Amino acid sequence: MILLLRQNNSYCKLFFSGLINGIGDRFSQVAMLTMLLTLTGSGLSIGVVMMLRLLPFLLFAPIGGRLSDFFPRKRILVITDLGRIVFALSFLLVQSQSEIWIIYLSAFILAVGEAIYSPARTSLVPFSVSKENYGKVNSMEQVMTGIVLIFGALAGGIVTFILGSNIAFWLNGISFLIAALINATIKNENKVENISRKLKGENTYISQIKEVIKNSFPLKLIIIYILLVSLITGIDNILISIYAVKIFHLGEFGVGLFYGALGIGLFCSFYLTSYLRSRFILTGLLCLGLEGTMLVILSVNSIVTLAFIIFCLTAFFSGTCNTCFNTMLMKNIPEQLRGTLFGVIQAVSNTLLAISMFFAGILLGYVSPRVLGFLGGVSFVFISIILFILLISHEYGIRLRKKLRP
Repeated sequence: MILLLRQNNSYCKLFFSGLINGIGDRFSQVAMLTMLLTLTGSGLSIGVVMMLRLLPFLLFAPIGGRLSDFFPRKRILVITDLGRIVFALSFLLVQSQSEIWIIYLSAFILAVGEAIYSPARTSLVPFSVSKENYGKVNSMEQVMTGIVLIFGALAGGIVTFILGSNIAFWLNGISFLIAALINATIKNENKVENISRKLKGENTYISQIKEVIKNSFPLKLIIIYILLVSLITGIDNILISIYAVKIFHLGEFGVGLFYGALGIGLFCSFYLTSYLRSRFILTGLLCLGLEGTMLVILSVNSIVTLAFIIFCLTAFFSGTCNTCFNTMLMKNIPEQLRGTLFGVIQAVSNTLLAISMFFAGILLGYVSPRVLGFLGGVSFVFISIILFILLISHEYGIRLRKKLRP
């Protein structure tokens, strides 16, 4: 893990800037949600903010991806980081219920910045390492998410409780500044070619994207995976807090505990995925099925210690699965199309995630959390089986065609 960061200076900077960004965002999120509940006492305001944080991805992630195919990605990262500082600090102005509109507006603008930033950063990652290290670097991305969950969620709650919301907002603003300064020092980024010149005399830009997807079975399988899994993942996001508060009666401590377990699982997934060299899709599907199995077991479990272990294992399998599919995306998407395709993928997945969370919330009015958790776990297992059948059928077809060749 440390060796990878030492050997890849550009990715090392991307990793730590993303880490600082993520922890700062978690600090701010905890403080913002606490402030909203204090001022309104309504869960509806929380739902509105969560929607405003996801909605921009539908419109702006494709734009951010397309921009990163035309302009230097490092510049996009620095500009979006610096541009978000003012809005991160604007929460300091909120003192009463009449000023809640500031929270809504700033949350939306911050999400717009993230929607542009995220595909640009994702498409820059493959340029910062050699192709043989794609698997390891995607493992490190899961490690980064794990650290953010462990320290961001837990420390964010502690800081807000002890020092107040304002300190958390200041820390988030400072984190954007530090991240921008780190990203500004990234060197040796591959220069982005002018797409219009590159495609002159060829198919249109959109036609080329369609052609790439049409001729790549892994891409088609991954797209199906993203569509199906995104529609189910919202159940997990909704239930983790409900399990902590209503099922195990642990309150806010339980929420932090279970998010910490997810962080530990993601962190540990590095030690498996860093050794993978092939069969990424098969490994990813196996881990998707095991993740679903963990969620099924969790839905019938009543022991807190076991729940913590299950959350760790769920995140371990989820992190491994994500690493496998992200690695295949990097390997199968041409360099000049990465920004756009990553942007579209993030737009679709986040939109479906928002829809999933919305309907999961509605379903909780009709079924118990345990039943909903059971259905979510079974759905993951079912999806993994369907995609496994498609994979095996494709590989069998390839072998059959080879045998029939004269």
